[in-house]
Amino acid sequence: MVIAAAVLILGVLLGALFLIPRKSAVAEKSRTNAADRKKVYRVYSKAEIALHNKRTDCWIIVKDRVFDVTSYVEEHPGGDAILTNAGSDSTEGFYGPQHPGGAFQLIEDYCIGELEK
Repeated sequence: MVIAAAVLILGVLLGALFLIPRKSAVAEKSRTNAADRKKVYRVYSKAEIALHNKRTDCWIIVKDRVFDVTSYVEEHPGGDAILTNAGSDSTEGFYGPQHPGGAFQLIEDYCIGELEK
């Protein structure tokens, strides 16, 4: 009976060791998330962005941020509408009623920089 109780207690302690995250792992994850949020972007001029105005090389500007959406052009639910402002400012079109709320999170993956002031 004593052995069974000792084995049970030992099992619970070992299980807790694996289930409870260590502080260092939590701190590391927090540092990683903070680093992602503080990503440093390159600054691009309008002239530089204007060179990327094709289906195979498509950059757009949305609210003074630069996005390389080349890999998304073929997936765009609105078809070639994404190419309307390729190489230029797409802010007005992007904030139109056709985009669901998820589009605002999706575009973040394509951000490569900021527009030169």
